[in-house]
Amino acid sequence: MPFYRYQWTRESEVHLAENGVTPEDFEEVVGDPDWVQSSRTTGRPIAFGATTTGKYLACVYELLDEVTVLPITAYEPDEG
Repeated sequence: MPFYRYQWTRESEVHLAENGVTPEDFEEVVGDPDWVQSSRTTGRPIAFGATTTGKYLACVYELLDEVTVLPITAYEPDEG
């Protein structure tokens, strides 16, 4: 499991909250994802995984360097 530092901004915290996601949820999924892929629209990494509270999330972020994550957004993906 990688170690990351999270660079939280007020904007990212508010955006996550609008989607019912806490910073703790986000960090849990990004820190130990089921899988990671690139966003089709932005090319940013998206980590997919479940939280201990049972939410299944898609977490979009930028890697600023090898250990610093800038959270962008997170949401519960549709079951396509």
